[in-house]
Amino acid sequence: MQLLSLNTGLARPLRMQGRSILSAIGKTPVNGPVAVGALGLAGDEQADPSVHGGLSKAVYAYPQEHLPYWQAQRREHGASLFDEILPPGFLGENLSLQGLLEADVWVGDLLQFPGCVLRVTEPRQPCSKFNAVMGFAHASKAMAHSGYCGFYLAVHTPGTLEAGQPFIVRPGPRHLSIAQAFAGKRGKHLR
Repeated sequence: MQLLSLNTGLARPLRMQGRSILSAIGKTPVNGPVAVGALGLAGDEQADPSVHGGLSKAVYAYPQEHLPYWQAQRREHGASLFDEILPPGFLGENLSLQGLLEADVWVGDLLQFPGCVLRVTEPRQPCSKFNAVMGFAHASKAMAHSGYCGFYLAVHTPGTLEAGQPFIVRPGPRHLSIAQAFAGKRGKHLR
């Protein structure tokens, strides 16, 4: 398993349905080591801490294995005319991971990197900002149906992260996988 890209972003205006709202969903890759504190990565902002940020949602991780799906969805919905490759951070992720999918990670698991340890807390819940960034109105529904949500992390042991680093998963209590937690939340919203 590997951290392919480390991404941060600043809050800036995002056009949604004819109005402008503040969002930090657009992240860009960072080179070199980045400090990781209790509230996340140095140089990263969260515009709306009710959906991203705070101690339990300090860092957002996303499996890069899902990017071909999103490229196809954007093309199918007319948001992209070409087979463009989505850049790291496009979905708002801080950590672009390889080798760890939602069904294989559990709430409470620890991701141990060489310079810090992060604890898995919950799946991402898609919102209208995700729709705006993806360029089609039903992107959040596509996330709900695919289960390709990624997951939030709390900072268990502060330190540093750097793109290219390997990591291991130290199992937590293994009561609820991210895939199960996301399916459960999705079911509540569909009732």
